[in-house]
Amino acid sequence: MNDRWEKRGGCHPYQWLWEPLEDDPTFVLRPMFGGKAAYLDGKLMLYFTAGEEAWRGVLACTDRVHMRRCWRSFPSCRRIRSFRSGLYLPESADRFESVAERLVSLARRRDPRLGVSPQPKKRKRPKA
Repeated sequence: MNDRWEKRGGCHPYQWLWEPLEDDPTFVLRPMFGGKAAYLDGKLMLYFTAGEEAWRGVLACTDRVHMRRCWRSFPSCRRIRSFRSGLYLPESADRFESVAERLVSLARRRDPRLGVSPQPKKRKRPKA
């Protein structure tokens, strides 16, 4: 277990956000870059990161086609230039809890603005 909160014996501080998704048969939660990635139907929907500020919050995964609409719907979220497939909701944002719960609700309802399909892994060539 790489996660700092698990090493300390606690649970992830945003576990309460993904718990409503756990009863979905397609729900998968994976560790990723020190946070937790939530998948539904094989699509990455939300990423929960509890690192130091400025990386403490929820990333809503969306593709470029839906980026502007999502941004208008969630003005508390920030666009991140280095991450082209999502909007970041920092824990420090006004109404963090209610906006994060709304994002989870949209993911649960399979809102077409949320979710990105992971890139297929490249096959390694066998060594000669």
